[in-house]
Amino acid sequence: MDEHVGFTAMKDGTREEYELLARLEKPYLSLTADRVLEELKRASEATLEGYKITRLEHGLQSGTRALRDGADLDWVVGALLHDIGDGLAPQNHDKMSAEVIRPFVRWDVAWTVEHHGIFQMLYYGHHYGWDQNAREQFRHHPVFNNCAEFCERWDQSSFDPDYPIEPIDTFEPMVKEVFSRKAYDPEIIQEGFVSSLTVNP
Repeated sequence: MDEHVGFTAMKDGTREEYELLARLEKPYLSLTADRVLEELKRASEATLEGYKITRLEHGLQSGTRALRDGADLDWVVGALLHDIGDGLAPQNHDKMSAEVIRPFVRWDVAWTVEHHGIFQMLYYGHHYGWDQNAREQFRHHPVFNNCAEFCERWDQSSFDPDYPIEPIDTFEPMVKEVFSRKAYDPEIIQEGFVSSLTVNP
């Protein structure tokens, strides 16, 4: 039997109705990882116009590099999904991608994904007449160095069609593990803690 609330304006809802909504939402929330993986797979249909690889291949290559560098789970998933927002928000994909992962990863990983766009401008901004050093406004942020290293090691270098990448199946259990975490768990987020990007120099 279908269950519905009685209200038509949120301000009129009762505690019981909101408890009902929370219960009914749980199955949908539990499938978040599956939806994220489907979005990632859809990126195989879209090339990075003018590049030699697809958006999916770029994500897989970034994730593969992080994995081979010995990065931990949060960094690997962050590298894999750093452009996941590109399909719907190409002009601010970095911020959208960060919001997708933010409830489930350390804060420094989410911050890096959120700001990788402006950090990447170091490599090409001058060709468009932009400030390639715009990242310098964050110079004293505690995650500055991690974000710069993320871009150097895993993002700007991951457009190589000859680089041997791991298949999406390698990353699927990692994505599912991350998105199965309790959202915004302080023990996961670790606000203020800056982790090491990799264990391999």
